[in-house]
Amino acid sequence: MGRINDLITIPSAHKKIFITLFFTIFATVTGVGIVVPLLPIYAKNMGAAGIYVGLIFGSFAFSRTLLLPYFGRLSDKKGRKPFIIAGLVGYSLASLAFLMTSTVSSLIIIRSLQGVASAMVMPVVQAYVGEITPEGMEGQSMSLFNLSMFASLSLGPIMGGAINDFLSLDAAFISMGLLSFVGLGLSLVYLPSIDQEYIKHKEEPSIPWSLLIWDKQLMGYFIYRFVYTGCIGIIWCFMPIFVQSRLPDISSSSTGILVTLGVFISGVLQLPMGHIADRFNKRLMVLFGGIICAVSMFMMFKSTSYFALICSVSLFGVGGGISMPPLMALTLIKGNEKCAMGSVMAIITVAHSLGMMVGSMGAGAAMDYFTLDSIFPCGAILMIIGTICFVGLTSR
Repeated sequence: MGRINDLITIPSAHKKIFITLFFTIFATVTGVGIVVPLLPIYAKNMGAAGIYVGLIFGSFAFSRTLLLPYFGRLSDKKGRKPFIIAGLVGYSLASLAFLMTSTVSSLIIIRSLQGVASAMVMPVVQAYVGEITPEGMEGQSMSLFNLSMFASLSLGPIMGGAINDFLSLDAAFISMGLLSFVGLGLSLVYLPSIDQEYIKHKEEPSIPWSLLIWDKQLMGYFIYRFVYTGCIGIIWCFMPIFVQSRLPDISSSSTGILVTLGVFISGVLQLPMGHIADRFNKRLMVLFGGIICAVSMFMMFKSTSYFALICSVSLFGVGGGISMPPLMALTLIKGNEKCAMGSVMAIITVAHSLGMMVGSMGAGAAMDYFTLDSIFPCGAILMIIGTICFVGLTSR
């Protein structure tokens, strides 16, 4: 905790809030990450067909995407803490529900409720971070916050596999609940009450959605986040199948490294790139990162060895590490400009959620109607188009 406190450059009055939000998100996302890779096994043991496994994952994305704008905007007027607390309670209860369920349909319902909880927590926490970040330090602040997410996304699946191997699947669900409960406890104790929250524009009238949605710059940020996350969805969902097809002798653990390596490298680069983003042209950094991501997707398609795949996935992580801190810093600046931090962060989180869903589903359609080898070139083309749109829409 002391090390993180040293890295934070926001006013001391807000450091406790930032540290609380950092560890709350780290604990919560790690907990969810523990069980997500195990859910297909859990569903299969219940006799679920492939379509129902897809619904278990899709129900989370659907309910989350649907409610993100609502909770993000409402938190601008009603305060951040109530939504964070309610969402963390939802996460904790979901872990208990997983332990008690015995049908596939109930799994789908529980995942839908998890999506609602996520819609309460993620945009609201990001908006809270944006509110307490001083001008000129957007890159540093958002990169440190992103570090909690990237680290937890890397750690969660590894922990889930280990807990399942050495203990049981029920132990994994209990671990998710305990971590969510830790986040809940931190938020209850250390986040200030509603009347003491720092919300810059709470008393101002809400800006119409039309003025936000049709803002050219925000549209550019949305499109880039959408295509970048879409490529992550492609890698996470289809890299194991791709490896099995081209390199059948590669072990499952080695394949798992390929799936998580890009996210890990992006996480490592968050802090240095965040510092650079506060001192350099943010648009150029996003452009450079987008080009690297597109090249890496083509490299995956051309890879014929495990080492080549390691290099291409690592390069994708570098591209994400370069582009995400300045992109989120630009989003934070836009939230202040529009006096609607919660609404703006909700829109960007919608891009993330839609990108993950559309990327994986689109890649599946490409594999069904064309070939498995077409998936990664399609991702590269998507990345190129998104980067071009970002540059065009954000130019003044």
